[in-house]
Amino acid sequence: MTLEILTSPQLAPIRHGFFTRRGGASSGVFTGLNCGTGSSDQSEIVAINRARVAEAMEVSPEALVSVHQVHSADVATVDAPVPVKPRADALVTATPGIALSVLTADCQPVLFADAQAQVIGAAHAGWRGALDGILEATLHAMEELGAERANICAVIGPSISQRAYEVGPEFVDTFLMDDPENARFFAGGNGDRMQFDLPGFGLHRLRRAGVGAAEWTRHCTYSDADRFYSYRRSVHAREADYGRLISAIRL
Repeated sequence: MTLEILTSPQLAPIRHGFFTRRGGASSGVFTGLNCGTGSSDQSEIVAINRARVAEAMEVSPEALVSVHQVHSADVATVDAPVPVKPRADALVTATPGIALSVLTADCQPVLFADAQAQVIGAAHAGWRGALDGILEATLHAMEELGAERANICAVIGPSISQRAYEVGPEFVDTFLMDDPENARFFAGGNGDRMQFDLPGFGLHRLRRAGVGAAEWTRHCTYSDADRFYSYRRSVHAREADYGRLISAIRL
């Protein structure tokens, strides 16, 4: 099966892709294009999957750069392949031939591009990273490389949608203590539960930060098991582990 790669006109002509799980070599609960080196999938199979992504991005496997994601607001600036993954949740570069990548399985993968300045970025933005400022930090790091915030386009890829993201009172309180207006991103659920709009929150943060354009591809990871991995779906199904989707961008 060939790879399925979702793209956005907003990021054109920069080469990029939100890869689905289709076209990979993994099997079992990981069936498809599992690119998570931190999963319990066979490492050699994950390497095959990542090599397929690198080929699609027209870079060597070594030039498919990623980070050791820790749900932070830390950004790594790279100008060459890195032998050891930096502990961060976003990468930026102005160097051609390097593909920046992030892994997700419900969290937001966000790809950034200032095509005029030839500066790109990629961020892993779960609720904690988004609340702590990973998206704004990525924009700032891109500006340090010469990007203009008003010229940056940001696209949120497949993420868990509001209808599938039920949270408890303490979660809601965390957001309301940060900003009471965050109440707009919650809808009523069962009992004391609420449903959180993670992509809506991400778009709000990006637009408030002044990007030129921001959009979500409107794909829900939880609701489409044939195309996407989902941490939350794996928990509900009592599966031992789950695959990780990859999103990548390069100059």
